[in-house]
Amino acid sequence: MPVVASEAPLIGERIVVIGNTNAGKSTLAAQLAELIDGKHIELDAIFWRNPGWQEPEPDEFQAAVRSAIDGAPRWTSSGNYFGHGARDILWPLADTLIWVDMPLRTVLPRVVRRSWRRWRDGELLWGTQRENFWDHLKLWQEESLIHFAIRYHRPKQRQYSAEFRNPRWSHLQKYRLRSPRAVASFLDAARASRWAEVTGG
Repeated sequence: MPVVASEAPLIGERIVVIGNTNAGKSTLAAQLAELIDGKHIELDAIFWRNPGWQEPEPDEFQAAVRSAIDGAPRWTSSGNYFGHGARDILWPLADTLIWVDMPLRTVLPRVVRRSWRRWRDGELLWGTQRENFWDHLKLWQEESLIHFAIRYHRPKQRQYSAEFRNPRWSHLQKYRLRSPRAVASFLDAARASRWAEVTGG
């Protein structure tokens, strides 16, 4: 399984970031987009742009994903949506795959804190949605992010591990980041590598 090496990581200009809910995918992808002077594509924002948490039709979602990368020479994407076709659109075009694989002890407090903040502040998500913090405490419901994080943590780990080993994605430079410290170290090294590339140092 590829991991972050001690030397500066090699990142390209089309970077896919995957992981469990609240692992830090969007934050890392946005930081990397800034680093490569590229576009950050947040798949959640595309998928949940219809009012009332209404899921889009598959063709609608896939067309929106294609539109998001159309004409963008450099981009990062954050999110999974394997079953909705995002992987089959983005991964063949990408050159770097990053799996932010945080343990549940890291993810679950983040779910609670972020959901509480969003509900308390009445934050409008992706232009159309608002979270109800109390719904996430109903652990028996699929709509609960806490339920989602716990139930799908192991299955997603198995799925992502299989994808990392899949020869179909052998063209991708792969990284698996297993802690906030690993993410911070990776980002610092990527910045150093990019700076050296730009300056010729």
